[in-house]
Amino acid sequence: MFRIRLQPSGLGYGADQAEDLLSAATAAGIRVPAACRNGVCEICEARLLKGRALNTRNQHSIAVGEPLMMCRTRSLADLELEIPAVMASGNYQPRQYQAKVIDVRSISHDVYRVALQLPRRRDVAFHAGQYLSVILPGADPCYFSIASSPSAEQIELHIQASPDWISAQKVIDALTSGQDVTVELPHGKACLASMPDKPLLLVAAGTGFAQMKSLVDYLRETRYQKPVKLFWGVRKHEDMYLRSLAQQWQEEWAPFSFLPVVGDDEDNDWGGHHDQLVRAVLASGFDWQDVEVHASGSPTMVYTLMDALVEAGLPEQAFFSDVLEYAPRS
Repeated sequence: MFRIRLQPSGLGYGADQAEDLLSAATAAGIRVPAACRNGVCEICEARLLKGRALNTRNQHSIAVGEPLMMCRTRSLADLELEIPAVMASGNYQPRQYQAKVIDVRSISHDVYRVALQLPRRRDVAFHAGQYLSVILPGADPCYFSIASSPSAEQIELHIQASPDWISAQKVIDALTSGQDVTVELPHGKACLASMPDKPLLLVAAGTGFAQMKSLVDYLRETRYQKPVKLFWGVRKHEDMYLRSLAQQWQEEWAPFSFLPVVGDDEDNDWGGHHDQLVRAVLASGFDWQDVEVHASGSPTMVYTLMDALVEAGLPEQAFFSDVLEYAPRS
């Protein structure tokens, strides 16, 4: 297995001599722009900076400094490539798009699952775990986690809305009007641009599950085989709107395990874990020196969790949440 390093993003992955560089990157969860996959369109063009590589179209060696098509190149040694089109985590610039509303469906007493279709979907790039904004005329942007993998044809959102939550209810009303909506994406730096090299601990509260779904869908498409554990905390059992999906992941994907956490001790209709979410995570038995944590929920939950895990031994740089960006501590 050879090591491939992409510049200027700094992303790296492994490739064996029998597979082309594009396929190996895709298997590692790295999005390389591509179309034809046979060397004709030249969209996956890169430049060889270091190492030895083979052009599989003519079986000629590629010299350092020469361009190559990643779909038509195999590694003969560790490589360093220049490909500016591949972005590091969180480095894609947000752009606005007119999105067609494909479906709006109620999946619980207060959560809707929304499917959007963007024009030229292949050209719309984001990383797993990022979010978008819905922009309505005369209103402030509303932000929602993208619940789908970057490779999915449609953009999926999970929107919690009720008459008491006026801004979110306005978004649902707009989405069900039959009109296209303006969205801006991607936003957020708490995301995955490639497979992590440590086990993953995912912690969601409420509709924070949407971000975790994007991460899990993405990881299941790659070669990631390290443990992934999801804690999903809600106030009442009926708030766990896609519990069956998380259980299905646990049944179908060996690295994955799922622990539902219900915080309301008076909720006697649910047989799951009644411990508070943070206490449940602390009791999970992880080696805090060898795990990457992604958390999505309220600022209070996220900071309480981060403080507890750092005190338990987690390096602060191994904790990721969008809260750290949009609600920084003073």
